[in-house]
Amino acid sequence: MTNLVILVGRIARDPETRTTQGGTSITSISVVTDRPARKDGKTYKDENGYTAKDSEFHRVTCFNGLGQNVAKYCTKGQLVTVEGRIHYTQWEDQDGTKRYGCEIIADKVDFLTKGRASNNEGAPDIDED
Repeated sequence: MTNLVILVGRIARDPETRTTQGGTSITSISVVTDRPARKDGKTYKDENGYTAKDSEFHRVTCFNGLGQNVAKYCTKGQLVTVEGRIHYTQWEDQDGTKRYGCEIIADKVDFLTKGRASNNEGAPDIDED
């Protein structure tokens, strides 16, 4: 059995990093992917004559060294490839209502375009250790 996700998209907002009480560094990014929009099973053009697109936003979580490098080198608008796995969560909110969530736990992030200024020239493709 396999749980493998590969996304190619743009970072929708700058990375956000936090540290758990146990010292684990967690960086979150949102990656947006596009696909041709369809009406009646066919693609169509928007008001500007371009193929209309449907966008999806994916929550991506990076841990420890991978997360630190993503926080250091990635910025909003940067094109990246993310490899990882889908992770589902379930919890109850303060009102007792069941809530559900889905995120991608990243194992690898490849930078396809430059991010922060020019200080990331030669920035490595990053695998989680």
